Amino acid sequence: MHSTFTRTFIFILALFSVTAASAQAPPDTLSGWNISGIGTLNFSQVSLSNWAAGGQNSLSVLSVAGARADYRKGRNTWNNSLDFTYGLVKLEGGRMQKSDDKVELNLKYGYQASEKWYYTAQVNLKTQLTPTYSVTRDTLLSNFFSPAYILTSLGMDYKPNDKLSVFISPLTGKFTIVQNEELADRGSFGVEPADRDIEGNIISGTGENFRREFGGYVNVRYNNEIFKNITLQSKLDLFTNYLRKAKNVDVNWENQVNFKVNEIISASVFLHAIYDDDININVDRNGDGAIDGTGPRLQFKETLGIGISYKFK
Repeated sequence: MHSTFTRTFIFILALFSVTAASAQAPPDTLSGWNISGIGTLNFSQVSLSNWAAGGQNSLSVLSVAGARADYRKGRNTWNNSLDFTYGLVKLEGGRMQKSDDKVELNLKYGYQASEKWYYTAQVNLKTQLTPTYSVTRDTLLSNFFSPAYILTSLGMDYKPNDKLSVFISPLTGKFTIVQNEELADRGSFGVEPADRDIEGNIISGTGENFRREFGGYVNVRYNNEIFKNITLQSKLDLFTNYLRKAKNVDVNWENQVNFKVNEIISASVFLHAIYDDDININVDRNGDGAIDGTGPRLQFKETLGIGISYKFK
């Protein structure tokens, strides 16, 4: 088996083990804090022998781990979360490929203004762990902190109950970091591309690594057991840039439905939709099968997983 897969698989198992081991810590280790988390490891395998209908042998692994640390004392609240998702898939005769990769950190402080409203400051960071390449592996598509999205927000948080939070921020800074110079020179993820010489060739190292936006932001989070042993987690992020095309709204909507079979076995369906008019996608405009342009498009991802899960509180 490819060494890259072996190393990454060991990392996934280690991450899952650390998450599970954390469950053994006493719940009151940090006075006033409510600490919880979950780790899930999903496997999928297809093995064929003399199968007349055809197909390919395949192996895939998907790891999802998340931890929360919530604090409340008097009128002060802290809500912090860290989420990891990493997946690999290998088709017969092909290289190991990454199927999913996400790291998200969210820090939110609130000061109670009334029964259901809180003055709130929030910082959110999203990036990935490892490089992503094209299918032919000759083009780098993304990497660690390439991109990284950072949101810093001040506003009001509406919390009618423990299941729903609606954060409204008229003062939000959105920062896009593209640390990798190759991607920055291409103008990936909305940063300014590199300058070109008189022959049209890219002048290496002249692309911007940082993009600033200022605007309004709405974050909706919902977490509830909608049916027995079926939990819905939904996150909706809306952002508009006051300084450029203010009518355009960036949308990031994540929905995960978790099915609990028993204490260990679980299943989940994850749906993720993104629209950002600053991110251009390769498109076939005339339908002839060849890429002939780029432009903003609705991005959509769906993941189905069945595997082992460990939850702690």
